[in-house]
Amino acid sequence: MTLNDWATLAADPRVYRGLEVVHLVGLASLFGGLLLLELRLLGWQRALDVEPLTRLVVPVALGGFALCLVSGLAMFASQPEELWVNNAFRLKLLLIVLAGVNAASFHLLGGTGEARGRFGRLGGLGRRGGSGRRGRAQALASLMLWLAVIVCGRWIAVV
Repeated sequence: MTLNDWATLAADPRVYRGLEVVHLVGLASLFGGLLLLELRLLGWQRALDVEPLTRLVVPVALGGFALCLVSGLAMFASQPEELWVNNAFRLKLLLIVLAGVNAASFHLLGGTGEARGRFGRLGGLGRRGGSGRRGRAQALASLMLWLAVIVCGRWIAVV
């Protein structure tokens, strides 16, 4: 399918509503997974091992992000001129980029500044340890950025 075909298809109100449902399911998976991990990194439920939790929730969050990306691109294709001039939409895109940079730096640096492998030891946490100051700051930043993305997404319709 070409981009024009997607735009035509997504312009159908029934298809657009279906895309919104897919987008919301993706968002719930993305934010739900991240919420569990970020709260753990902030000190909640220290009895939970961080590494198994990470192996569980990161793929769910990435799958949710993929659903949001595909459905979001299809919705954008149906009305690009209207959306691109919408300040809430552009702010949402900026916040998503910032959240991605934050996540990438956390996973690459392990939350402590030490180079780590992909999904390696996070933040020097070990199995049940507490997160360092940097790790906690990045976890809090992640939650705030994704909450702001959600708010901007809701504002797109009213701005």
